[in-house]
Amino acid sequence: MKIVAMVPARMGSQRLKRKNLAEIDGLPLVAHALRKCLKSGRFESVWLNSEDQAFEEIALSEGASFHHRPAHLGDNQATSEQFVAEFLSNHECDYVVQVHSIAPLLPQARISAFVDMLVNTKPDTLLSVVDENLECMHNGQPVNFRFDQKTNSQDLDPVRRIVWAITAWKRSTYLTAFEAGQCATYAGRVELFPIDRFEGHVIKVQQDLDVARALHPVLANG
Repeated sequence: MKIVAMVPARMGSQRLKRKNLAEIDGLPLVAHALRKCLKSGRFESVWLNSEDQAFEEIALSEGASFHHRPAHLGDNQATSEQFVAEFLSNHECDYVVQVHSIAPLLPQARISAFVDMLVNTKPDTLLSVVDENLECMHNGQPVNFRFDQKTNSQDLDPVRRIVWAITAWKRSTYLTAFEAGQCATYAGRVELFPIDRFEGHVIKVQQDLDVARALHPVLANG
């Protein structure tokens, strides 16, 4: 089974400027992700996928490869489905594993475990989730509890929050759905890979980055 890793990184992030180049422990976020993918030894190749060639030097210096996506797939209008499909159209593989650099607290050991599950279960889509064992509501209504009784949090059915720290897609299923104008992100048989809430911590704004910088020395040594 040919499995490749892909770390997406665009330069034009809006809420936190140039966030993929933000440093934790003196290393850019994208470099952290690339090193963990390479260290895992689970991938036939590891790619940094960006519209900006400024990332190419980082990829090559880390021993990874660089995929230069078209410029229009790096702007705010481009969707993840579009740039993943473009990548898959240019790289033969059975599966692509997308590892987000903006989830820097995901340890290398969890990447390895994720790929192990992928190989063993062979889903079309594998999503990372954080299980929330708390009372959750949607549109004013309970999701996993009832208003007429109090349930201890450990006895609740968890709400499974998709966090995108790490995701995998079967190439053939994804491209077939995309080319048919369907939603490729959730195409075919979907399986879930649970991670803890720190591993699923994703950087969107400066406060998220500050939290990751504080926790990284403690949590990211797996």
